[in-house]
Formats: sequence, C-alpha cells, structure tokens
Amino acid sequence: MYSPKPLPNPPRFGLIGKPLLLLPSSSPPPSDRHARAHISDPSRIPPPSCFLAPDPCSPPLGYLVARTRMGASATASMQMVAARPCISASQGNLTSWAAISRIGRALSTSTGFANCPRICYSSALSSSKRTGVVIRAMSGESGPQGLPIDLRGKRAFIAGVADDNGYGWAIAKSLAAAGAEILVGTWVPALNIFETSLRRGKFDESRKLPDGSLMEIVKVYPLDAIYDCPEDVPEDVKANKRYAGSSNWTVKEVAESVKNDFGSIDILVHSLANGPEVTKPLLETSRRGYLAALSASSYSYVSLLQHFLPIMNPGGASISLTYIASERAIPGYGGGMSSAKAALESDTRVLAFEAGRKGKIRVNTISAGPLGSRAAKAIGFIEKMIEYSYVNAPLQKEMLADEVGNTAAFLVSPLASAITGSTVYVDNGLNTMGLAVDSPTISSGR
Repeated sequence: MYSPKPLPNPPRFGLIGKPLLLLPSSSPPPSDRHARAHISDPSRIPPPSCFLAPDPCSPPLGYLVARTRMGASATASMQMVAARPCISASQGNLTSWAAISRIGRALSTSTGFANCPRICYSSALSSSKRTGVVIRAMSGESGPQGLPIDLRGKRAFIAGVADDNGYGWAIAKSLAAAGAEILVGTWVPALNIFETSLRRGKFDESRKLPDGSLMEIVKVYPLDAIYDCPEDVPEDVKANKRYAGSSNWTVKEVAESVKNDFGSIDILVHSLANGPEVTKPLLETSRRGYLAALSASSYSYVSLLQHFLPIMNPGGASISLTYIASERAIPGYGGGMSSAKAALESDTRVLAFEAGRKGKIRVNTISAGPLGSRAAKAIGFIEKMIEYSYVNAPLQKEMLADEVGNTAAFLVSPLASAITGSTVYVDNGLNTMGLAVDSPTISSGR
C-alpha cells in the first residue's frame, strides 16, 4: 500500500495578515426585499467562538475587511460549506446574540473553523448605517499557516519533460512540492540525454524544492505521443537509431506500463507540442506539416486521456498547455500550430464533459505566456515575443515557469474541484490587450 510521504513545503495561498475587502455593489433599493443580519448594540457582544460577517445578502454585497489566522486544525480539515445567506423580511433581523451564537456553532462544527477567541470591530453595526467593519479572527494554536495545496498520496504522470527549463518541468516541481509522486514521459530521442543528466546531477540545482529537498522523479518512461499503438509505428522509425534500445513507448504501451508498475494515477499532464513547419506562414504550410502539428500538439492529448482514463482514480484531474495564438493572429507562429492550439482548447471542453461523466475527471488547459525554453526556440523569435509581452502586458514583469507550475498545482488539487473545461490564462494579462502600447503610432500621439 502506498504510504503518503510528509508534505515538504506545499505551495500555499499566503493570505495571512492580508486584508480581504468585499465592497458594496450599490445602495440597497428602496423596497429592499432582503433582510440584513445585524447587531443593534455591539458593545454588549461577548467574545464569540467564531465570527459572522454582517450584511450577508447580495445584492448588494456587504462591506467586510477581515484578517484571519487559522490554526493547524482548521487548515488540516478545511471544508467549504454552502449556505443560503438571504432571509425574507418577514423573518425579521437577527438582533440577538443567541441567534448569531447558534450560527457560529454550526459553522465551527461543519467547516472546521473553531476557537476564534477574540473579535474586534471598528464601528457600530446597524441596519441604517452601512459602515466598514474590521474583523480579525485570531487563534492561539500553532501550526502551518495559509491554505495548502496538498497532493500527498497522489500520483502524477507528466508527458513531455525532456529538460529542466520548460513548463513541464516547472509543473513537475510544483506538484512534487505539494506532495505528489512524479512520473514523467520523455520523447524517445531525448531520453538518453535526459536520464544521463539526471543521474549525473546536472539538474540538481533546478530540482530544489521550497524546503531545500530535491524533487524525486520516481520513473522516466520513453514516450512518443504521435503513435497510439505499435501497429502505428512506421518501419523507418522502428529502425531509427534514435529509437534503438527503447521499447513500449507508444501511448497505449506507456499507459499499460504505468498500470503494471503503479496500478493507477490521479493526475495527467500534457506538456508537449511539435510543428515541423512552425516557421512557415499558414499559406505556405503543406498538408503533411499541418496534420503533423495537429497530431503531435492536440490529438496527442486526446490519445493520452483516452488510454490513461481507465487507470485514473475518480476525482482526478488532467491539464494541458495552450497559447494565445489559438484565438489571436501571431505572425510567425505558423505551420498549423495556431490551429492545433485552437483544437486543443476546443477538445478541452469536450473532454471535460466526456471524462467528467465517464470517470469523474476534470480537464482544463493553461494558456501560458511566452517562455524561452529550448523547445520554444524552434519558433525562431521567442526572445522578441518575450520582450513584446513584457512591454505590453498589464503586469510588466518577467513571466516565470513556476507561475504556470503553481497554477497547474492548484488546478489539479481539491481546491479547484469545481473547475473543468476551462482555459486559464497565465500570461501577465497579455490576453486582455487589444492594442500594443509600444506601437510607434501610439507613442507619437502622446
């Protein structure tokens, strides 16, 4: 039986001591049909066992500023609870502490929030004055702070890791930091170099996790995702010396090998793409080049999920990587690659339905900003794309692979249990822009 290893230092949502503001959307309508929970005399409130924010109904939203510090017991057994915050006017306002105390006890019992020994308020709460309220919940219990991404006991297979500077590697590191067991699939011609570099410690510096330990890759599988089964492999590929010494590397065979070795997985990551004619404009792309781009960059994901789904545990998740060229014209990103990314995003939505219904598996894709990885350099102008992104994106900062890795860790975790079929943008906001702010036309008009 697999024994979960101690969580080294998981990615966390570090909101300790950070203010949370929920601003009112508008003033209440004259016929205000929603009753407002309030306390008529705050000075008479005894220390509660938990806190209840006033004005819970929407519209409009209440105005809440909260600072929280949760103890170990709360973070270890966090659960989300759904409640109906609105009550009818005929039910009246909650004016007694007894009513609030009952709600507090219910919350602490069902959610794991408990023993918030002190409540502070900045001004009186009343139904007539919609004033700001500062609520601080503090606990004397020690333990890890924040909301952890906990993937202990989970096993991930990441297809498309062949070096230590791409998004696939970054995703593997983030999943490992959250406690997941890591398996990778490496393109057969790159397998020998990758495994040799691992053994000789060339990747040790980039294997370091937040707690100082090194990411452990439990097993590396040879993989060529453009071939579904052995019957699909042409004779010239079988005879190619770059494939010599490797076996069982088609998608079907790899899935079977993983099943034989480990039984099941929880997370499937597709981090591979290839367009042999990527430097050609679409008008100059051959049919063979176009279909090759779709085969390696989009259908490979369909094939992976098709063969791995039977060994994925219910409640698992799968993610892929896409690019903004799927929906915007990116001159120079040719050879059918933009079409392949568009197909990948469309397939994500369809696969989310099918895999969700068939295996209770969530399927999402991350639209990542440009990164100067070895694979991306095949485009030929990746450095210019990175510079363009830096100058024109709303967040004017370097795009880091770890940011995509951490987003992936969130998407495959229980924290994202209701997210599926989505394209999540991790590109410093570049996808929102409709005009290049560094355009000479714009600059000359200022």
